[in-house]
Amino acid sequence: MEVTVAKSAGFCFGVKRAVDMVYEEAKKNTKVYTLGPIIHNEQVVQDLESKGVQVLHSIDELKEEKDAVVIIRSHGITKQMQDALEKKEISIVDATCPFVKKIHNIVHEKWNEGYEIIVVGSAKHPEVQGICGWCDNCCSVIETLEEAQKYTQKEPKKICIVAQTTFNYKKFEDIVDILLKKSYDILVMNTICNATEVRQTEAGTIARNSDAMIVIGGKHSSNTQKLYEICKKECLNTHFIQTLDDLDLNLFQSFRSVGITAGASTPNNIIKEVQSYVRHEQ
Repeated sequence: MEVTVAKSAGFCFGVKRAVDMVYEEAKKNTKVYTLGPIIHNEQVVQDLESKGVQVLHSIDELKEEKDAVVIIRSHGITKQMQDALEKKEISIVDATCPFVKKIHNIVHEKWNEGYEIIVVGSAKHPEVQGICGWCDNCCSVIETLEEAQKYTQKEPKKICIVAQTTFNYKKFEDIVDILLKKSYDILVMNTICNATEVRQTEAGTIARNSDAMIVIGGKHSSNTQKLYEICKKECLNTHFIQTLDDLDLNLFQSFRSVGITAGASTPNNIIKEVQSYVRHEQ
């Protein structure tokens, strides 16, 4: 069997940077917290917990400890949360992905200039929730073509469109095309991370040329879910797994070629473990 592993699979720059920052702080301090899971990968979060890193689900959970270190995760947070953290007597380590931070700055600036903000992405995703917080949640979030078609501006304003960094690039283009046809005064800022575009394009190409496809990533990972959707369109035999334990090799017995890709929050050791097992067992 031929096994092809995507070169872009695994940690992206922003995720690797954030994870490295947490491990570094865990070496130096005994009271280390992350505001939300540092990334959407249960294995990484569990390993950090074994090293004493605790996950906070809200700022209210934070005890009044002057020597505590609170790490802002790669997805970023709202301005309100940022301001609340800065009022506490703690050390703050900002591990927000620089590409996400750039969106925060764009949204905050354009909102103050009087623009209406549209965020193309998933309203439930923490990155999008953080972005919306930089314009006081005075924005519209659009995730589907249907939502774009139904969108109507409430008052005549210039519009600034940004995107969740891990959004499907083709889908973003389609949504923007629909909004442009409504003849609004629109400034389009393609804030999809370049690494996301490369990963999605490569995954689609490999899936198109494979009999079966394996997509590895956390079940709550938005970018992994998008990879799965892209691969599924190109290869019906696409399987979404978190670790090797989820893999049923009996499903691959009759295939001549298998492709493997992974989300931006998937550690390299998990990818290698799956790759090695598939090659060894066939």
